[in-house]
Amino acid sequence: MTNKLALLSVSDKTGIVDFAQGLIKLGFTIVSTGGTQKILAEAGVPVQSVSEITAFPEILNGRVKTLHPLIHGGILARRDLASHRQQMLEHKIPPIDLVAVNLYPFAATIAQENVSLDLAIENIDIGGPAMVRAAAKNYKHVTVIVNPARYGSVLSEMQASGGISEATRYRLAVEAFSHTAEYDAMISQWLYQQESDLPRFAPTMVLPFIKVQDLRYGENPGQEAAFYREPQAGAGSIANVRQLHGKALSFNNLNDLNAAWEMVQEFTEPAAVAVKHANPCGVAIAADLFSAYKRAYEADPVSIFGGIVALNRKVDLSTAQKMSEIFLEVIIAPDYDEEALAVLTRKKDIRLLQAELPEKRAEIDIKKVSGGLLVQTLDQRPITAEGWQTVTTAQPTAQQVEDMVFGMKVVKHVKSNAIVLVKNGQTIGIGAGQMNRVGAARIAIEQAGEKARGSVLASDAFFPFRDTVDAAAEAGVAAIVQPGGSVKDDESIEACNEKGIAMMFTGVRYFKH
Repeated sequence: MTNKLALLSVSDKTGIVDFAQGLIKLGFTIVSTGGTQKILAEAGVPVQSVSEITAFPEILNGRVKTLHPLIHGGILARRDLASHRQQMLEHKIPPIDLVAVNLYPFAATIAQENVSLDLAIENIDIGGPAMVRAAAKNYKHVTVIVNPARYGSVLSEMQASGGISEATRYRLAVEAFSHTAEYDAMISQWLYQQESDLPRFAPTMVLPFIKVQDLRYGENPGQEAAFYREPQAGAGSIANVRQLHGKALSFNNLNDLNAAWEMVQEFTEPAAVAVKHANPCGVAIAADLFSAYKRAYEADPVSIFGGIVALNRKVDLSTAQKMSEIFLEVIIAPDYDEEALAVLTRKKDIRLLQAELPEKRAEIDIKKVSGGLLVQTLDQRPITAEGWQTVTTAQPTAQQVEDMVFGMKVVKHVKSNAIVLVKNGQTIGIGAGQMNRVGAARIAIEQAGEKARGSVLASDAFFPFRDTVDAAAEAGVAAIVQPGGSVKDDESIEACNEKGIAMMFTGVRYFKH
């Protein structure tokens, strides 16, 4: 393999010196630009500048280096067409057989705090994507590499067979187009978000996602699945959790984990959330984590078995010992004591995850429907009793108001129609995903049993009829919190007054589908 030309121009310099040296041993001449050329030259790698080919200097502070017919002609020329070969001879265009390019670090730039628009703009690559796309389009004749992880396999194939197969070049071209598509998507998304007077959602939504891993299967064994993350996913997101122990997470694990982690973030007090099938089965707050977990377990000791537990404090030894008494699929927490880890890692099948508790996020919520997407902002409004209205003769006690706030924090994350019964910072009955509200109430009441007496009932939406109040009164519920807003609110208020139940309206609905 001789008289081959390789153009190397990379932002990520990982492995580039070794790759260039390997190419030279295979008979390549190396051409490069800017920082890549400097690093190669300093390492003793023979390298020509692009300017030696174009006879034109880099200009405009490096903005124009490779945008030249002698470069793009060498990349795009089809070697199988006589007319292309003739034009290359006529214009003295050298064929470029390999292009290794990755792009300016736009993602890293916009991740900086208070990054300026000017700095972000300067980190938008122009020549790089043009070369990558040109080489990928001409994959039948040119090898394009955008990922340093591919250097070794490319060298190995050339060493073994004297060249790169068309099948390999095709796969590399697909990866290259994905690379530039992701890059452009990040740029368009970020730039749109900088304009405050534009509509919240862009006319065209381009969402770059990067595959984290293939999953064994989806919700069911007959479905294929994978997990992707956003390039700018926050440190406290599920996409960036750190797994400390256990086998790989499944599709359902990740979905349930997200539900648990989202819910536990509602609380500033030590809190524990147990989730099964994306709905909470036990939630509690307390003065310490051990008590919070114990109360969450006691809220539904049957359903928590094999569930996901999310905690918002460092896991201590006593909490770990208590959790190890039953089978749990996953535990997620901000941190773990060494003693706690020693206890929990004795259980082979449990997954232990560590994640930061995130601050307010700018993410959007997306749901896939056939042929499209439903997109909305996340509801991150803090839940407090401020602005709530007591609409009954009976006034709620201070403890009942605290439980109302707790209940609304929970019901916000329960699939609609949703009813939650709570008492002293602990769920005692949860009715989720029912077709009518009184049905959800009856499920929650049945689960609570005698504990329902003196409890607080929280509803994610208004009562269309008084039947939910009647069912609550029969069970001994002492107070109700709901959004209000029904044309029959007066009937529910009247029912509460008849039964001596205190009721507050929040004015905020929490449907979750």
